[in-house]
Amino acid sequence: MNPAIMTYGSLGIAIGLEVIGTTFLQKSEQFSKLVPTLIMALCYAGAFYFLSHALKTIPVGLAYAIWSGLGIILISTIGFFVFRQSLDLPAVIGLGFIITGVVIVNAFSQSVGH
Repeated sequence: MNPAIMTYGSLGIAIGLEVIGTTFLQKSEQFSKLVPTLIMALCYAGAFYFLSHALKTIPVGLAYAIWSGLGIILISTIGFFVFRQSLDLPAVIGLGFIITGVVIVNAFSQSVGH
C-alpha cells in the first residue's frame, strides 16, 4: 500500500480516536461515570498508538499541527451539534483560520513528502 496513505491514514485514525475520546471526556462528567471514562481512556491510548505510526514519516511538529487543528475543528463541531455549545463570530473566524493553516501546511509545506 502507498506509504502516504498509510501515514495519513494512521494520522486520521489518531485524530478520530482523539475526538471520540474528548467527546467521552465531556460525557464522563469529571471521571464520575465509569463507562465514558473507560471509553475515553481507550480512545486516547489508541490515538497515541496511531499517532506514533504517523510519526515514522511526518515530523512531530507538522503531525501535531494537523492533529490539533483538525481535532479543534471536529470537537468544536461536535460541541455545537451534540452538546449545544454556542460559537460566536470570533470563534467561527478563528476556526476558519485554523482550517486555513492546516490546508497551507498540507498543500505547501516541503517538510514532509506528500
